[in-house]
Amino acid sequence: MQDIMWTRGVRASALATLTAASLVVVACGKSDNGGATMDSATMTATRDSAAPMAPGAPDATMQAVLDELGALKGKPIETLTAAEARKQPTPTDAVKALLAKQGKPTAPPPGVTLTNRSVSGAAGNLPANIYTPEGAGPFPVIVYFHGGGWVIGTKDVYDGGARALSMMSGAIVVSADYRVGPEHKFPASHDDAVAVYEWALKNAASIKGDPTKVALAGESAGGGLAVATAIAARDKKLQMPLAVISVYPIAGSDTTTPSYVANAAAKPLSRPMMSWFFDQYLRSAADRQDPRINLVAANLQGLPPTTIINAQVDPLMSDGEMLASKLRAAGVTVQQKTWDGVTHEFFGMGAVHEKARDANAMAANALKKAFGK
Repeated sequence: MQDIMWTRGVRASALATLTAASLVVVACGKSDNGGATMDSATMTATRDSAAPMAPGAPDATMQAVLDELGALKGKPIETLTAAEARKQPTPTDAVKALLAKQGKPTAPPPGVTLTNRSVSGAAGNLPANIYTPEGAGPFPVIVYFHGGGWVIGTKDVYDGGARALSMMSGAIVVSADYRVGPEHKFPASHDDAVAVYEWALKNAASIKGDPTKVALAGESAGGGLAVATAIAARDKKLQMPLAVISVYPIAGSDTTTPSYVANAAAKPLSRPMMSWFFDQYLRSAADRQDPRINLVAANLQGLPPTTIINAQVDPLMSDGEMLASKLRAAGVTVQQKTWDGVTHEFFGMGAVHEKARDANAMAANALKKAFGK
């Protein structure tokens, strides 16, 4: 599934260029250009997590992207093998097509330098993208985890979210590929995420980073990994991240929540696709209850300030809203916002959608506050 990036490994380099372009960074302040906007306290009071809800409807801009995606004639992910799924058309392709129609550039915007290197994972080295903003440093560090349902994502396809966070928060972003299923079953992705975080703590200075100012971020599966890694840091008594940014996270394993039911046939992420992701990555039904997967049932006490970003037209909307409620109940400082009229993967669509730019700004502002900037 990053938020716009459904991966296609064989085309990662080309998609990375597009994804970066889709994140033309615009200073958008604190626009409430999203309809259903609420912090977690308001959300808890006004939305019954068990109550039925109507399906979300894409706004005109979002529908234009979905129309381009439909024209690419991709096959349903849930009918494919993982290898086949990694070659399907993606929302990134759809954004590229829309940008071309609009006469907009696809080259990455200036202001961030991308370098490639290896970092330590739980079972060997992992390829990583390092995004460095302009300036002398040392810079704060964000460890970012891409999406893809622990199956089909890559750091290159999810270039957009990582690049935007670097540019808008003035921080270095470390975005590493991690092992995915079905080749590497649970908890491989989760173990690698913790290992990458530990690498960043130990090696921040070598990449012009400030090891005292480190945060976690991620989208979709990566949004869940960011929260799970913060929990692991607490339990392992590692240095705690200063903040967590969790964008439409997979935060539970219940596919009968109100948003799963209402948005069962949503695109680009549907309920059948989510079930397929669980089947590809998890070893057994018991894994669905592991607190690293079922975050809404985990011990969330002692976590850092957390920002949760959700899309209305998304099976995972209830996951994010319930996680915000659970975090607040555990005493964690939380801000949560659900943007109306947009789908899963909207976070990286800044070149074509104002709401994506607003979401980028919300995340960046939370990070800057945590970093004392």
